[in-house]
Amino acid sequence: MVEITDSLACLFTGEVEERDGDHVVAVPSSEIEHGTVAPDETYRVALIKRDEGEETAAPTEAAANASSDRDVAGNGAGAPAARSPADAAAGPPVSEGDVREVTIETLGDKGDGIAKIERGYVVIVPDSEPGDEPTVEITSVRENVSFAEVVGE
Repeated sequence: MVEITDSLACLFTGEVEERDGDHVVAVPSSEIEHGTVAPDETYRVALIKRDEGEETAAPTEAAANASSDRDVAGNGAGAPAARSPADAAAGPPVSEGDVREVTIETLGDKGDGIAKIERGYVVIVPDSEPGDEPTVEITSVRENVSFAEVVGE
């Protein structure tokens, strides 16, 4: 199993592409939009080869726009498929029904609060404001974003 440190800024699946003689892995715009990483900054990058036959998640809309995509984003309304321990390290750090304390960092385009937890994973919390520190229950989990309801302040 791959050891993942708390200093990990973001985690995503990408392909190595050739561009003008260089080989690059593009950072999803959602990571920039949410401030997980910033242009013109320097980061250490680790590449982990995908195992043969391993499924990759289809990209979803940016989490800031996810409020209107709750029923169509990610892997649908059902629970995530069972994962091996190695896959779990790369998947969402929460499950439906989990109760967490979060800090709302910013607002998305639709006005919902956005919190980040382990590995820069995004939690969308309606009816919250930047600086709020609510206790939330995770109601829906996608590959790169989850939705939660406030259950306590």
